[in-house]
Formats: sequence, structure tokens, C-alpha cells
Amino acid sequence: MVFNHRSVKGILDMIKTLGAMVGASESAQVLIEECQANLEYARARACTPRPRVYFEEWDTPQISAILWVSELIEAAGGRDIFPELAQCPDGKSRIIPDPEEVVRRRPDIIIGSWCGKKFRPEKVAARPGWSATPAVKNNALYEIKSAEILQPGPAALSDGLSRLCTIIDSWHAAHERPEHESG
Repeated sequence: MVFNHRSVKGILDMIKTLGAMVGASESAQVLIEECQANLEYARARACTPRPRVYFEEWDTPQISAILWVSELIEAAGGRDIFPELAQCPDGKSRIIPDPEEVVRRRPDIIIGSWCGKKFRPEKVAARPGWSATPAVKNNALYEIKSAEILQPGPAALSDGLSRLCTIIDSWHAAHERPEHESG
């Protein structure tokens, strides 16, 4: 059995299917409910304003966030600056052909999760023109380990979401403008 899910819903559906396949439907349902509770909690505590977030899966070429990461950014209270690319299922389709487009979209936060190698914020900050972004100006460059967020399973919905919430909370604390979002 091969799973090829790309969204939060896909992750939850995979847990359900896998649980049924191995005779652990009840345990799978408990895990699904825990994941849904994590998402609901994150959404309920999200503050405004919502910072613009650039999530980079790879640096050369620059690849933006897959759909479930984009959805988790939104749940944590941020706004993915490339939501249209997140809809693309494969990494090749999420390549950012013009690095200046990141600069034009003015991310408040930059998060790197480079599979297999350490995120280097100083290299990101040194990219031509990137010093003009609010994220670089305010030193809001973070790493989330790929095992925490880029593996399409429960860890993304617990550890990855938690890290996103912490990063966005840090941004709010630095800007001292957390107003609880209603509705």
C-alpha cells in the first residue's frame, strides 16, 4: 500500500485507513481526534495580525511549502506567502523561479526545513535583496526539522504545528500586538 497524501485531510484519512488495515481502528480514531484537537486549539488561539510566512523546503532550487504545511501555517495564525504553489502536489511545481518574488511578498517570518541538511539562516539573509524583507530585518528566520513537519503523518500535526505556533507567538511577542482573533 502506498499513500500519497498532500493535505491535512489526507494525513487524517491515511491514519484512518492504516488503522483499519492493521486492526487498530479505535486507536487510529483516538489519534485522529488528538490531531483535530491540536488543530482546533491552534486555530482558536491565533492572533492578529497574521504574519506573512515563507516556508522553504529546499534552498537550491528554492521550493516552497507543500499543502499540509501551508494549512498548518494558516492554523497556527500565519499566512503562507505562496498559497497558490502549495496547491501543487510535487516539489518541482513548487520551485520559485524568481527569488525576488519572495522579497516582493515581504515575509515577516522565514522558516527553513531543508531535508537532509541544516537550515542556514545567514545564507538566506545574504541572498541578493533579501535584507529588505521584514523577516531578515527583524531576524525572524527559523528552522523546523523536516522530521517534525515534512513527514506526512501525525508528527506534522503535533510537533510541526506546535513549532509553528511557537514561532508565530515569538513574532507576536516581538511586535507586541497580539489581539485575539474572533471567529
